[in-house]
Amino acid sequence: MTQVLPLVILATALVPSLVTFLLAEERVVLRNTLNLGGAVIKLALVLFMLAEVGRGQLYQWSYDLVPGLALVLRIDALSLLFVTLSTILWLLTTIYAIAYLRGGENLGRFFGFFSLCVFSTTGIAFSGTLITFFVFYELLTLATWPLVVHRGNAASIRAGRTYLAYTLTGSAVFLFGIVWLESAVGPVAFVGPTDLGQLDPWMLRVIFVLLIAGLGVKAALIGLHAWLPAAMVAPAPVSALLHAVAVVKAGAFGIVRVIYDIFGIALVQEIGMGVPLALIASATILFGSLRALAQNGLKPLLAYSTVSQVSYIVLGASLFSTAAVVGGLVHLVHQGLMKITLFFCAGVYDERGGVHDIDELDGIGARLPWTSIAFTLGALGMIGLPPIAGFASKWYLGTGALDADQSWVIAVLAVSTLLNAAYFLPVLYRIWFRPAGEHDKRTEREGPGALVVPPFATALLALAAGLLAALAFSPLGWAILIVERQYAP
Repeated sequence: MTQVLPLVILATALVPSLVTFLLAEERVVLRNTLNLGGAVIKLALVLFMLAEVGRGQLYQWSYDLVPGLALVLRIDALSLLFVTLSTILWLLTTIYAIAYLRGGENLGRFFGFFSLCVFSTTGIAFSGTLITFFVFYELLTLATWPLVVHRGNAASIRAGRTYLAYTLTGSAVFLFGIVWLESAVGPVAFVGPTDLGQLDPWMLRVIFVLLIAGLGVKAALIGLHAWLPAAMVAPAPVSALLHAVAVVKAGAFGIVRVIYDIFGIALVQEIGMGVPLALIASATILFGSLRALAQNGLKPLLAYSTVSQVSYIVLGASLFSTAAVVGGLVHLVHQGLMKITLFFCAGVYDERGGVHDIDELDGIGARLPWTSIAFTLGALGMIGLPPIAGFASKWYLGTGALDADQSWVIAVLAVSTLLNAAYFLPVLYRIWFRPAGEHDKRTEREGPGALVVPPFATALLALAAGLLAALAFSPLGWAILIVERQYAP
C-alpha cells in the first residue's frame, strides 16, 4: 500500500485527463463527472495520508529508467503540504471552471490539459529525486501552455509565446545545473542534504545559481517574471491555477527543495548564497508591490501582487531560522487560498458585469455582495490584517528575521505591507463606498452558485487558516511539523 498509493493519487488526475481527451465535445456530463470525481477521490486519499504521515508513515515508489537512474515518488510532510493545497483548490477550481466556461468552445481540450496540469503539479510535490522533479516540472510547462492560449486570439498567442520563451529557457538553465551536479555526485535524492563537501566552493556557487535561476522563472523572481502578467489574458480559472496552485508554487517549492534537500543550510551559508537570495526575494517583494500599485486593470494588479507574494516563500526559506522557514512554508498555502479567492472574484466581476478595470468596480458590492465579501477577505489577508491567514505568515517571517539577525527584513515586510494596503484599500473603497458610475454594465443576478460558492469557500478557508492557526493540523501547525522533522536549522 505504501508503494502503490502515490501512483493511485496521480491516477486520479491522469485518468480523467486522458479519457477527457478522447471524449466527444458534446459529452459534457461525462466529462464533468470524470473531472469532479477524480478531484473528490484524490481529496479523500490525501486526507487519509495526512493522518498517516502525521503519525510518521512514509510512502515511496520507484522505477529504474536505466541502471543508476530511477523515477522516485516519495511522500513526506512537505509533499503533503503542497498536495493538500492543490487538491482542495483543484476541486473548487473545477467547479468554478465548469460554470465559468459553460457553453464555450474546445472544453474537452481545456479540461484534459487542466487535469494534466494537476497531475504534473502532484508529481512535482511527490518527486523524491531531482531528475523526477525535472520530468514533472517540464510536463507542467507543456500542460499549462494550452491553457494560457485557450482563447486562441492574438493576445493569447503572444502570451503563450512569452510563457514558453521564459519557461523553456529557465528549464534549460535548470537542466544544465542538474546535469553538472549529478555528473559530479550521482543521482540526487530529496532525503536530506546531499554530501557535496568534496566539490569546489565556486563550482557549488555556480550550480546553486543555475538551479535557483531555472526555478526562479516559474517562481517569478525579479527579472524573470514578465511571463506572469502577460499570461493574464487566459480565462479566470487558468489565472487562478497559475497563481495559486501550479506554476509559481512549483518554482517556489523547488527552491525550498534545492536549499534544504540538496545543499542544506550549513553549505548554503558556507558558500555565501543565503543573504543574496534573501535580497533577491526582498527586491521581488517590493518590485511586485510597486508595479501592482501602478496598474489600472484588476487582473494585472493581482498578477503583480503574485510576483510580490510568492517571494515571501523564497525569503523565508533563505533566512535559515526556524520561524522564518515556517513562515515561508505556511505562506505557500496561505497565499494560495487568498490569491485564488481574488482571481475567482475577478472572474465573477468579468462574467457577471463585464468589469475588467479597477475604475469600473464602483458600487459593485451592492450588486454582487457575496463575491465582494470574498474579495474583501482575500485582499485584507494579503495586506496581513489579523486574523486572516496572511497575518500569520508575516508574523513568522518577521520573528524569523529577528532570530536570524537580519533585522533589515522587518523594513521590507513593513514597506511591503504598506504597499499592499496602498493598492488594495482603494479597490475595496470603490467596491463598497463609491456609487455605481456611468460605465455600470452589471447584472442584477450574482449567480450561478457554482461561480459564487468557490470564491466564498476559499475566502472562508483563508479566514479559518488564520483563526485556527494554533491547531496542530492547521497549515501553520503542519508547517511547524515539517520544520521539526526535516528542516530544523
